[in-house]
This record gives sequence, C-alpha cells and structure tokens, in this order.
Amino acid sequence: MDSILQLMHGFTVALQPMNIMWVTIGGVLGTIIGMLPGLGPATGVAVLLPLTFSMGPVAALITMGGVYYGAMYGGSRASILLNTPGDGAAVAATFDGYPMTKQGRAEAALAISAIASFIGGVIATVFMVLVSVPVARFAIKFGAAEYFQLYVFALAATASMNKGNRVKGFIAMIIGLMIATIGIDAQSGVKRFTFGILELQSGIDFLIVIIAIFALGEVFKSFKNIREGKANIQKDFGKIWISRKEWKRSVLPILRSAPLGFFIGALPGAGGTMASLMSYNNERQLSKHPEEFGEGAIEGLAAPESANNAASVGAMIPMLTLGIPGSGTTAVMMGALMILGLKPGPLLFQQQPTIIWGLIASMFLGNIILAIVNIPLAGGLVRVLSVPPKILYPIVLGLSFVGAYAISYSVMDFYILLIFGVLGYLMGKAKIPTSPLILAVIVGNNMEQSFRRAFTISDGTLGIFFSSPICIVLFALTIISVGYPLVKSAILAAKNQS
Repeated sequence: MDSILQLMHGFTVALQPMNIMWVTIGGVLGTIIGMLPGLGPATGVAVLLPLTFSMGPVAALITMGGVYYGAMYGGSRASILLNTPGDGAAVAATFDGYPMTKQGRAEAALAISAIASFIGGVIATVFMVLVSVPVARFAIKFGAAEYFQLYVFALAATASMNKGNRVKGFIAMIIGLMIATIGIDAQSGVKRFTFGILELQSGIDFLIVIIAIFALGEVFKSFKNIREGKANIQKDFGKIWISRKEWKRSVLPILRSAPLGFFIGALPGAGGTMASLMSYNNERQLSKHPEEFGEGAIEGLAAPESANNAASVGAMIPMLTLGIPGSGTTAVMMGALMILGLKPGPLLFQQQPTIIWGLIASMFLGNIILAIVNIPLAGGLVRVLSVPPKILYPIVLGLSFVGAYAISYSVMDFYILLIFGVLGYLMGKAKIPTSPLILAVIVGNNMEQSFRRAFTISDGTLGIFFSSPICIVLFALTIISVGYPLVKSAILAAKNQS
C-alpha cells in the first residue's frame, strides 16, 4: 500500500507539463537512435548527458529513461525492415520479423513490435513497483559461479534451438567464444590473437559483429538479385495493425516473456540481448508449431520484443537500489545521478522519494507515449520497402560503415566489418545460425572472467559451480535445454515409425 501511495505521488510529478515534454522528447530521440546501426541506448544517453546538467534531477532522469526504453522500441525497426539490428537487444527481432517483411507482412510485424514493447514495459514497471527490493536482494546472491552457470545456460539454450542440425548451433557458439577472446586478457595482461595489430588489443566490439553479420550479410546475399533485377519492391501497403488470429498467437508469449525479461534485466551485466534470446528460445520450445519459428512466426517476434523492453526496466533496479549498474546504459545514468548529487543505493528511495517515484511513474507515461508515437511512425517507416534495392542497399551499407566508425572512430573497424560481413554471408549459405555466435561474442568475456574468478575463489576446485541452489538449478536447466530437443525428436521419430 505504501508503494502505491508513493506511486500516486510520483504521477503528480511525472504529469507536470514540462516532465511530459521531456519524456516525449527522450522517447522520440531514443526511438530514432535505436534505429541507427551501431548506436544504442547507452550512446544516446551519453550524448544527452551534457544537456541534463542544466535540468533538475527529476527532468534529467525522466529524459534519460525515455531515451533508454525509446531505443528499445526503435532498435527493432531496422531489424524488421532491413535485417539490420540497431543494437544487441534487437537481434532476436530479425529471426521472424525480417521473414515477415519478406512475406509482405511488415505492417503486422511493426504493429506487434510496438504492442509487445508497450505491454512488456508496462508489466515490468508494475513489477518494479511491487517487487523491486526482493528482486535486488536476489540479484546480489549471484556470484562468479552463478553468473558462469547463467551464461552457460543461455548459450546452451540458444545453440540448441537450431531446428536443423544442432551441431551447427554449437559450432556458431564456439566461433563466437573464440572471437570474444581476441584482445588483452583482463587478468594477465597477455595479448591474445591480436596478430601484432594494435587496434585488436582492445578486442572486437560486439556491435560491429552484429552490424556486419546481419546488415552486410544481407546486402551480400541480395547482391545477385539486385544485379539481375529480381529483387522485390513492395508497392501496396496495408494498415499498421494485426488480425485477431495474430493477437491470439501473440498474447501469451508477450505475457510470459515480460517477467522473464524483467528478472534477467535485473541481473547486473545480463542485459536485453540475453533476455530477448532466452525468451525466443523459451517460446519456440513451448510452441505447438516450432517449425514456423525463423520463417515468420509472429510470436517469435512478439516474445523478444516484450522481453527486451522489460529488461530495460529491470536493469534500473540494481542501479537504484544497490548502486550497481544493470547495463551499460544504466552505468551512464548512474554517473549522471552522481553528478547531480544523488547517491544510488538502498537509502535513495527513502532520501529522494519524489525523484525516484517520479521516474517510475514516468515509465508508465513514457510507454503510453511511445506506443502512440510508434504506431503512426511505423506507417512512414514501412514505405522504405518501396525504395528500389539499388538505392536502398547502398544506404544500408553507408549506415553500417558510419555506425561501425562511430563505435571507436577507428578505420580498422571497416576491415573487421567486411570480414564479418563475409562470415555472415557464408554462415547463411551453410545454414549456420547466427544467434549463438552473437550471444557468445556478447557474453564470452564476462563468462570467461566469471569462470576464472570462481576458480580462484575455490582454490581450483570445480565444486564451486555446484555449491549453491542457484548453480544447481541453472545446471539442471542447461541439461534440460540441450536434452529436451533430442528427447522430443526421438519421441516424434518413434511415433512416425509406429
């Protein structure tokens, strides 16, 4: 009851005209930033940071929050229309969103993306009001061993969801882990796989890998059709909405994925990418039609969209309650809080209730505004499909190179982009799934460091990885995620023979 009363007070703050204006501006800017390859919510908040110094703490936090979950909305737009994720959290939107576009269902894809993002964000904000403190207490129970088991589970679940040859999924995962080892080792300072190239000492940014494999890979794949004039151009566009049948298929995945995304987002370092990929894998396992996933199943788009928006809300919990950033974006936001004279931590809710509950109330408001903005915006964005491929794909290439350069301002990134673009094309030809590789690149370094820290803490004994209930549960889930598809296939094969 106390939380609800505080939330009501928060709404009196968030509904002030200036704060409504700031959350709208932040949300729209975040949506635009999210659509651009290589730029994500962390970049958007960092760029906005100097502007917030002249604002009050409430307006600054509300604006940065709007940019954060606005980027979650926008990141999937390019994924759906061009197979070009804006950031890691939007990768899962390519799996079924882009196939829907190729089938002439871009309108439904954009609509369900906005609807799922809105519902996921609202559900996660409700959870934040009700269970933020217990979730924060649970999150701090994750040590090095628990994080290692979590990463192993996420990778195993993603690699084993390949409906064809699951061995290819694990091959992609291994390639991703190999890429993640490039650079200077964080513990020993040893250079690994840099081949004497100075620019590789800092490693390869996962955003470059994402842009290359999806955007450049798609351009290379489409080059033959463009040259021969066989590429499809969509001329007729329908209403940006979904049918009743599509809603029935989507509603349960949306409702299931929001809590999952929220809890994964609340774990420091887990992030929206892991949340969206795990929700996608979860829905594919639960679906009555798993063979449709990857071919344009609308629930395969709805689930990760709900999860990644919920994860952005969940990531704020450890920042606000523990002073531990839940993601790169919340790390920037925490820096802004400290510059504004606020100290994130357990006492923040007691010392600054107006600021914190104003921020939480603005999340409800921001999701409503973003849903209202994104549905009409989708009507204009879908027209990009009417642009001739000879014009469209050079624009995509240009955006990809600009996005890659904006990450670290290094010309070397252009060569890396081309190399991984070719890799993405070859993986497509060989029907090797890209999602295990992407997730492995993103979590590989954290996974390695968690393993080594746990090993050091336990004096070199493997028992630490089974020393807590969380570790045991995650290990069991890993075994189930790998074994369940095999058992299911064996049962189906036996039924077919009989």
